[in-house]
Amino acid sequence: MRIIGGKNRGTKLYTLEGQNTRPTLDRVKESLFNIIQNEIPNSIILDLFAGSGAIGLEAISRGAKKAILCEKSKSAIEIIKKNIQKTHSEQYIELYNESFEELLETKIKEKIDIIYIDPPYQTQYAYIAIKKIIEKQIIHKNSTIIVETDDNIRIEKEIETIKKVKIVDTRKYGRAHLIFLKLIDY
Repeated sequence: MRIIGGKNRGTKLYTLEGQNTRPTLDRVKESLFNIIQNEIPNSIILDLFAGSGAIGLEAISRGAKKAILCEKSKSAIEIIKKNIQKTHSEQYIELYNESFEELLETKIKEKIDIIYIDPPYQTQYAYIAIKKIIEKQIIHKNSTIIVETDDNIRIEKEIETIKKVKIVDTRKYGRAHLIFLKLIDY
């Protein structure tokens, strides 16, 4: 896995061994960043299930002003720290070793521009996270929420029950689906 664009392009990232994390494939990451490229400069990005930190570090490489990375796994946190150091991104990263619920409930005090949610598959974490994001009002009308899943039909049905967001785009890359959400204007 590597940084695919921006000032750190080509930098190889450390990854976790084993099956507990599932890195976003480079082709999915490249497509994702092509879609959101105009939203990245000077943005604040939140990656709720950061894994190796690749999504947040890619955003920093492409000009985001800050990436907030949340990861519950202590071994993943160690990998993220190594990747932050390798990309010289320390001043741009806030790193939290806790559950996404705790982070959303108590730590986010600013409006987030881009939120990336790539939870373990077969969980309701995406739905829970989106509901908490709306409840805590941590996004603004131009913010984008992106969910990566292998079960887009279930996730889309869950999202449709949340009245304050709408699905604006979906993309399929093999088994992975990206679902893009925006706040509904009132």
